[in-house]
Amino acid sequence: MAGRGDPPEGTPEGLPGGGEDEYRSVVFDESFVRAARLQEYSARERMGEPTQAVRSRPLWSRTPRGPRPGPRHGALVLVLVLAVAFAAVVYLSARTTYQPLTDRRAEPLRSTVVPLAPQGAVPGGEPDALYAHSPAAQFRSGAAGIPLPAAKRTAHFSESQVVAALSTVKDYLVQSSLDPDVLTGAAVRQVRLLLDPDQLEQFDRSVESPADDGRHAATGWLVRFDTAEVALADPTAARVRGTMRVTEVAPDVLEVTSDHTFVYAVRPAGADADAAASLFTVRRELAFRFDREDLRMHRAELLTSRVQAGPQSCAADPSGSLHPLPAGHRAAPSGPAVTDPYATGTHTTPTLCGALSPAAQPSLPAG
Repeated sequence: MAGRGDPPEGTPEGLPGGGEDEYRSVVFDESFVRAARLQEYSARERMGEPTQAVRSRPLWSRTPRGPRPGPRHGALVLVLVLAVAFAAVVYLSARTTYQPLTDRRAEPLRSTVVPLAPQGAVPGGEPDALYAHSPAAQFRSGAAGIPLPAAKRTAHFSESQVVAALSTVKDYLVQSSLDPDVLTGAAVRQVRLLLDPDQLEQFDRSVESPADDGRHAATGWLVRFDTAEVALADPTAARVRGTMRVTEVAPDVLEVTSDHTFVYAVRPAGADADAAASLFTVRRELAFRFDREDLRMHRAELLTSRVQAGPQSCAADPSGSLHPLPAGHRAAPSGPAVTDPYATGTHTTPTLCGALSPAAQPSLPAG
């Protein structure tokens, strides 16, 4: 008779490892039993339609599931999404207020260059003595003579944007009026980089082929001397005084007007260092225009340029370069009225030539 652990007919013959060896591979060890998870259906589930005997459940899922989101949760999420979208629209609208995208092209420069002829012999002497006895005695040297005025926001431009416009104008004045390389005609690139791209073609033509036509005078863009005639007595000591003013002319356009007088000490070209120097005065009234792209790129549109410069002869063409008269020289005046370039409270009147006021010349003591 077969035992309790054997099949009813006994152990089949001819099988390897008969007897207990036959069932050894299906015996469940203790670790397998501990890992097994049993789940019994409820009475309601057992009365339902036939299903699989045991509902599968991952052994590694030990954290109980929370309640599923109901209709109220979905509605709350929808409200939050709509609120965020509305806030984003309001924020973007506020940021783009008064920030129109414009396709405005810069206008061509309109310039006037007026030579001022002396009424007598040009005073000469040492640069320091000439400055001390001239209206430029209290002027500051170099870029220090072009301070920035107090900046205030406008209706559509922030204070930082106004400062950017004023800083660009100062940089332009320094590069175009005080840089020794520009003054002697050795370079123009530093001035060109500060201009609106729409004006570069006009600027290049003015520098390469200057003409006294109100559009293409190189001296309308910058101060430049004919180095075949004169040399700078002290390239770092030019004296400057003037003003700058900001105006918002449109919601997307700022305008800066500048009015500065520059005074240079010059000597005849090739003269020794002890040769008598003379003072040459250039008054520049400039109008700059900025859109938002110009402000961002640190550049400007030079709209108008009115220049008075002397002492120089009215016979010389001032469009390509300025022609200071050396100390002791004279020029017959041919202008209709006396003009004082130091009187910055009044606007200049374009003429072919003017007469330099004696008050604008150094008054050296006798002897």
